[in-house]
Amino acid sequence: MTATDLRIGLAGTGRIGAAHAETLTTLPGVGSVVVADADTARARAIAAKVGAEYLPDVETLLAAGLSGLVIATATDSHPELITRAVDLGIPVFCEKPVAADIAGTLAVIDHLATSPVPVQIGFQRRFDAGYRAARAAVESGTLGWLHTLRATTLDPAPPPAEYIARSGGLFRDCGVHDFDIIRWVTGREVVEVYATGANRGDEFFRAAGDIDTAAACLTLDDDTLATVSLTRYNGAGYDVRLEVLGSRGNAVVGLDERAPLHSVEPAYPPSTSPAYPDFMERFHPAYTAELAAFLEVAAGTRPSPCTPADALAAFYIAEACARSRREARPVTLHEVRTGGKIP
Repeated sequence: MTATDLRIGLAGTGRIGAAHAETLTTLPGVGSVVVADADTARARAIAAKVGAEYLPDVETLLAAGLSGLVIATATDSHPELITRAVDLGIPVFCEKPVAADIAGTLAVIDHLATSPVPVQIGFQRRFDAGYRAARAAVESGTLGWLHTLRATTLDPAPPPAEYIARSGGLFRDCGVHDFDIIRWVTGREVVEVYATGANRGDEFFRAAGDIDTAAACLTLDDDTLATVSLTRYNGAGYDVRLEVLGSRGNAVVGLDERAPLHSVEPAYPPSTSPAYPDFMERFHPAYTAELAAFLEVAAGTRPSPCTPADALAAFYIAEACARSRREARPVTLHEVRTGGKIP
């Protein structure tokens, strides 16, 4: 199969799915894009907007002779769509998470264990130029040995209450991106976490058993320390950064003219550029590069750059943080990996 033969299916045409539809139709190597969604009117409208083919349901989509399938549906549908597509021999790109919990994720991984069909999970920060440069700096040794990482994911405003109720919580929905990128940039594993959280915003977070702000300290397997700060209420704008601090130097991701940071130092002029409003704008190039990589995966010219096992590793860290906050104690990754499903 050549790159120009690719017929890519897209399941789900919500916010991220609609963006993926537009990107896919512009990428070199895509012969056709086929979309389907339970909301048929929305799917039909997106297909017409981007010049894709509309199909009435996922059943028809899976039978449409696909070279690859992009899954951007609700989380509870991910396990079935992944396994069904793989069983049909269709390479899969699926937005995180693989499943809503550890047990479901492990079940999918077990199902895929003997299949040669590749699955790529959507952690777009791995394709961001800044994060890639930070990883290269760590690998080159120019930073020396690492002692501290500081990661932030600060949303400017919360999503709707109905989303929060189904999100899995701040650590699993939001912090999981930081947990994945810390592993990826450093090449190390997290062995212990201590996490806390607070609610000072809308009541619907508390009603859902969630928090709107959190902080976590992670200990890596070489005793490097990492802190992760999360909030749904960063009114200055969308602020996602990573500081990688070593014995000989440092690398900082996300520190540009659009970072929503306001220095009060008299001699430091404020930026005149608008802050990033959301993740879609901040990471648009990364999303494009991520889907371009999937086309190579679907064509059989590269292995998956982010496997379900990678997603599980980040999910374990998120689960450990959720348990640590709930029980107000340090939690090791060993006890999460060996303790079964966490309620």
